[in-house]
Amino acid sequence: STGTGTTGMEMFNLNFMFQPEPLESCPLEQGQSGGAIMASNSSDRSDRSDKPLDQKTLRRLAQNREAARKSRLRKKSYVQQLESSKLKLAQLEQELQKARQQGIFISSSGDQTHAMSGNGAMTFDLEYTRWLEDQNKQINELRTAVNAHASDSDLRLIVDGIMAHYDEIFKVKGVAAKADVFHILSGMWKTPAERCFLWLGGFRPSELLKLLVNHLEPLTEQQMLGLTNLQQSSQQAEDALSQGMEALQQSLAETLAGSLGSSAGSSGNVANYMGQMAMAMGKLGTLENFLRQADNLRQQTLHQMQRILTIRQASRALLAIHDYFSRLRALSSLWLARPRE
Repeated sequence: STGTGTTGMEMFNLNFMFQPEPLESCPLEQGQSGGAIMASNSSDRSDRSDKPLDQKTLRRLAQNREAARKSRLRKKSYVQQLESSKLKLAQLEQELQKARQQGIFISSSGDQTHAMSGNGAMTFDLEYTRWLEDQNKQINELRTAVNAHASDSDLRLIVDGIMAHYDEIFKVKGVAAKADVFHILSGMWKTPAERCFLWLGGFRPSELLKLLVNHLEPLTEQQMLGLTNLQQSSQQAEDALSQGMEALQQSLAETLAGSLGSSAGSSGNVANYMGQMAMAMGKLGTLENFLRQADNLRQQTLHQMQRILTIRQASRALLAIHDYFSRLRALSSLWLARPRE
């Protein structure tokens, strides 16, 4: 071709580069053919400027292929790690079952092993595990009823049973707090992810209501107002309890630090020390009261929520609450079983 200044050999190379595959065709090939025509009509200067760009494109494509290959390898490795973690979890569950039969309880948090020797905290851990198992059965029954569009009367029986089950755990916690209030407040009977959101030995009622609103629509204006007022009153009660807890901690710290730096050994210092420890013990006695008030707030919020909602909305709310805490427990299991590098 003499009009474009392209030699015969260059035209042969271009035609060879963009020769279509004999067995299949695709839109990409059409685009390549169009590119060849444009190249044949371009000047020598354009050809010279296009070649480095083509090389860059080829390098970029090669890099992309390599990155995709590495990504597939990482994905395959991650899937294998998940499968390994799943096997480890199954083994842990078998060990837990054997331990229960032998009178030993392995905490659901995965970081403690306890012997059942009459200790109140350990007894509570076991009772809480049984409570969770019973709750799972009730929730499965409720989910089946909701999906089957059961009657309101049937749903009410199941919902009332679940609410009574919640009342039971609050009673059990009250008994356990008398034996070891620190164990209940610390949340060591819960999984690590649940402990991350712990407030005075349990969940924050106001935060739970915020999570539920989107799962309960459509709501009437009266229902929305009722839930908003319930959320605000719960928040106010939580703030008051939190402030009281902070004041107790500050007072307790000041009591324990009262005689720091004093000379040791004299009878007066010993008496002063014993007096301060007695005062500290008295202040610790109020911890149980804070925990009881927090659990009362949680219990009342659940029951008031049920009264505001219809029976079908209450059913969806209980399912959402259960699913939320189940996901927290599942997240903890994955975290504890994660591969360590």
